[in-house]
Amino acid sequence: MNPTSPHEHAGAHLDAIRQSYDTVAADYARSVKDPGALDPVSRAVLSAFAELVASPGLGPTADVGCGPGKVTAYLTELGIPAFGVDLSPRMIELARAAHPGLRFDVGPMSALAACDGELGGVLAFYSTHHLPPAELPQVYEEFHRALAPGGHLLLVTRVGEEEHQRRTYGYGDGDPAPFDSYRLPADRIAGLLERAGFAITAQTLQAPEEGAKRPVAGFLARKPAVDNVP
Repeated sequence: MNPTSPHEHAGAHLDAIRQSYDTVAADYARSVKDPGALDPVSRAVLSAFAELVASPGLGPTADVGCGPGKVTAYLTELGIPAFGVDLSPRMIELARAAHPGLRFDVGPMSALAACDGELGGVLAFYSTHHLPPAELPQVYEEFHRALAPGGHLLLVTRVGEEEHQRRTYGYGDGDPAPFDSYRLPADRIAGLLERAGFAITAQTLQAPEEGAKRPVAGFLARKPAVDNVP
């Protein structure tokens, strides 16, 4: 028997994420906060990102792992041309129903439907933690590829000490839905972003909210106007 290839393993992993979020999509959409109700630091980071990607000449912004589209809509309210991308078809159905005037695509963040240098911004707002660490370099390189020179990335995620957590339930009281989550140290994430060609322009670290166990790190990064990837 031939061993499973890395590509096949990644495909199976994405299928599991897709199925889990399809299962819990309605409960997730009801439970996730509207961006305007987030804590002041999170709102400030989103606002700073919106101001950066509003620079003249930059393309649209992709909200990757957009879920039901609440943050995508928030960016458009801030005056940013934004569209959402999510692996879960059910999430995209809900996003399109809630925000019929906006664009939402089904697809993985590792293969964005964007030409090289097409995007002015990429937002990954609590959307990369389900990916095994070995897959992050490919995803960060894809963000870099799709961004225009001078474009910006905002990545926000919970961090930890090389932790892997598996839950067998999702949101609400629906059917069981397994979720794998990975919490990496902030400095490791920063190093991976830099190796993908990004220059980190700002970094935040927030203490855990009440009821949460892990701090939150935010990374504002820029694709240099002159490509620095070997």
